[in-house]
Amino acid sequence: MKAFAYVSPTTAKDAIAALKAGGIVRPLAGGQDLLARLKDYVETADTLVNVKQALDATVTPAGGGLKIGAAVTLDALSTNPHVIRMYPALAEAAAKVGSPQIRHQGTVGGNLNQRPRCWYFRQEEFVCFKKGGNRCFSVDGENQHHAIFGNDGPSKIVHSSSLAVPAVAYGARFVVAGPNGEREIPAAEYFTLPTMQNVKKENVLGDDELLTHVILPAPGHIRSGHYEVRFKESRDWPMAFATVVVTMNGANVASARVVLGAVAPTPWRSEAAERALVGKPLTQATAEAAAAAAVEGAKPMSQNAYKIQITKTAVVRAILEAAGKRA
Repeated sequence: MKAFAYVSPTTAKDAIAALKAGGIVRPLAGGQDLLARLKDYVETADTLVNVKQALDATVTPAGGGLKIGAAVTLDALSTNPHVIRMYPALAEAAAKVGSPQIRHQGTVGGNLNQRPRCWYFRQEEFVCFKKGGNRCFSVDGENQHHAIFGNDGPSKIVHSSSLAVPAVAYGARFVVAGPNGEREIPAAEYFTLPTMQNVKKENVLGDDELLTHVILPAPGHIRSGHYEVRFKESRDWPMAFATVVVTMNGANVASARVVLGAVAPTPWRSEAAERALVGKPLTQATAEAAAAAAVEGAKPMSQNAYKIQITKTAVVRAILEAAGKRA
């Protein structure tokens, strides 16, 4: 690992100032992803800014919803009684990340800002678009775990955050702090598709900015479901997953959000699936129709067409979970 300087500010203001120290500066929270990238020479850093003491690590009521600090650990999020009661899909997503050791160390901010898990990106020898190269090696190589939606851009990665999908489904807002103060960004607008102009990034966060809080709106009378399809039952990355959030008008769906994970470079919202749900009861037939709509327009690569079927499975089971049923 290349040598680096280390600073440990105690306030967000000082942490933001430290990000402008010069050279390559990276914020460090749980370190589950960053330290692995440094060890593998996927990237280097001149300075690491420890933000664990500088950022909020609490979950507090806010306007009928919750305000979650970026330094809250995944374990604390998954076991918080308010999160479990009000936003069960978010708690479930957090509970399924990695192992207990990872959940005790990893943070909300770290998970939301996690870099791609693509094995070409994670290998030092492959200089892909994400690392300043001019090629996505997955196009002609191993692409079993790459995108089936939003893959018209130069990079075919899938977004690797487990929390991002329920955050978008629940209509969360992200608080970002920088040298010019704070700004709030809807979760759905925080994550970005890769283009030639921003291919090295996965979100709108500036190099001198920090994600400080996630604000979840008052849930109202919603129902939600979350389902992940994995090769292994535990300690594995999901191959496809879905969060569904619905409001009801009597026995029928009044409004819906269907957001897919591990199938696109961003959390992928399916408006077609939402339209298939609205005005219908939450039945097996409705769930299957919505799942079929969810994969309309999918563009599988040479080795990942299987993702179409497992995405449909994830949508069906998330909808049935929202209905209080099990497939």
